[in-house]
Amino acid sequence: MNTFRHAAVLLPFVSISLAVAQSAPKTALVKVESRSLSRTVPLTAELTPYLQTDIEARVPGYVEKVLVDRGSKVRRGQLLVVLSAPEMGSQTSASEGGLHQAEAEAAQAKASAAAAASTYERLLEAAKTPGAVAGNELIQAQKQKEAAEAIVQAREASVKSASSQLTSTKEMEGYLRVTAPFDGIITERLVHPGMMVAAGSHLALLRLQQVSHLRLVVPVPENYSGNIAQGKQVIFHVPAHPGRNYTGKVARIPNSLDPQSRAMMVELDVANADASLSPGMYPTVDWPVASGDNLLFVPTTSVVSTTERTFVIAARNGHAHWVDVRKGPVSGDQVSVRGELKPGDTVVKQATDEIREGALLP
Repeated sequence: MNTFRHAAVLLPFVSISLAVAQSAPKTALVKVESRSLSRTVPLTAELTPYLQTDIEARVPGYVEKVLVDRGSKVRRGQLLVVLSAPEMGSQTSASEGGLHQAEAEAAQAKASAAAAASTYERLLEAAKTPGAVAGNELIQAQKQKEAAEAIVQAREASVKSASSQLTSTKEMEGYLRVTAPFDGIITERLVHPGMMVAAGSHLALLRLQQVSHLRLVVPVPENYSGNIAQGKQVIFHVPAHPGRNYTGKVARIPNSLDPQSRAMMVELDVANADASLSPGMYPTVDWPVASGDNLLFVPTTSVVSTTERTFVIAARNGHAHWVDVRKGPVSGDQVSVRGELKPGDTVVKQATDEIREGALLP
C-alpha cells in the first residue's frame, strides 16, 4: 500500500521533468564561411563631354551672322556662323579668269600643233617623190611639230594649275560658312556680328560639346587600381538628383598613375539621353573593390563583445567553446572575423555570454 503511495507522489514530478526536457529550445548553429570581401568605396569623379571643341575661323573676315546661341542644339554640318571677306570673292573671280585664259591658250596651242602636224605630214608624203622636198625643209617641219606639241603640254599643265587654284580659292571661300563638326550643344557664344576675326589667332567663335554621351573620369587610388575590369558597370550619384542611381561602363584604363595624385584616371562611358547630367558635375562613384585574401564570415549575431573580450561560441563535440576573435569589415548581415576558426566550423547563430564555456548545446 505504501509503495503505491510513493509511486503516486513521484509520478507528477517525473512528468514535469520530461515536459521541461522536451520544451528546451534547440540552439541554432551556422557554419563559418570563407570568401573574398566585395565592397565599394566612395570616390569623387568628374563628368566631361565626350567630344568638345572650340570652333575657330579658318580664314580672316568679319562676322556677318551668328545663327546659334548658348544652349542651341545643333547637328553635324549645320551652319553656325557666316563670315564676310569681299577680297575672297575677288580672288575667286581672278582664279576663274585665269582658268579661262589658260583654257583659251591651251586651245590655241592645240590648233597650232594640229597645223604643224598637218604640214609635216604633207611634206613627209611629198618627200617620197625624189627632189620634190628639200631634206632641210622636212627636218624643220618635224621640229616645228614637236615644238607645237610641247607647247600644248605646257598649256595643259597651266590649265590644271589654274583649275587647282580656283578649287583652292573656292574652298577658302567656303570656310566663310562655319559649320558644326559633330552633334552637340553650344555652351559658349564668343562673337557677335561686326567683329573681326583672324585665322590662326585661336579666338574661338563658339564652344561646342557633345553631352548625349559623357565621359566620367574617376581618379582611382593606387591601392584600388589592381582590379579594374574593362566593361564593368559602376554606379554613381549626383547631388542634383538625390536618390537616383546612374551607371557608367569602364571604357578606358590608362594603366598609368598620375605622378602628383598617385591615382589612375579611369574613364567610364555614360549615356545621357535624358540630358539630366551635365559636364562639370562631380558625382560620387561607388567604386567596387575586393580584398585579396579570403576572409572568414559569421553572422553579426554570432559575435559577443564584453568589456573583457570579443568571441564567438563554437560547437565542439556538442559543447560550447568560447573562441576569441577580432572583427573585420562588415558585409550585409555578416562580419569577418580572425581567430582560431576554419571554414566549415559551426558556431552559435544567436550567441550570448549566458551560454557558458563547456555548456551542452541542445
